[in-house]
Amino acid sequence: MATEDESPSPPDISVMLKEQTSACKAARDAIAAGGEVMLFDGRPPQWMVFGIAASRLRWSLKIGLTTLGLDETVEILRARDRDEQLRTGNIVAADRSWFFTLYFDATGTELLACSGVKNERPSRRNAQKLQL
Repeated sequence: MATEDESPSPPDISVMLKEQTSACKAARDAIAAGGEVMLFDGRPPQWMVFGIAASRLRWSLKIGLTTLGLDETVEILRARDRDEQLRTGNIVAADRSWFFTLYFDATGTELLACSGVKNERPSRRNAQKLQL
């Protein structure tokens, strides 16, 4: 029978958020303010994680969303081996104003990058400019 002391403790994400990207400080602040942290067990391949991040960057730019570190994250992920498995996680700010995505190595012990997208309505003016 396992005791509480024997079960592995989750990594302290706020300690792992150093200066991987410009979003890390804001993500740390979101945790300190009571943001919700979720780590996912799945280990998708780099090419899939990279593709999702790159699409998120393109879409955010197209509709005028405010992002932090997303461009840096795409470059960090691009440099990883295509067949490498990665883990991901999220931080949702307590006030739901920001959504951060965390990118880890396959073991979940090394944080590779983090990015943030502000939860806001896209600017209609920016969206209209892009449609012209």
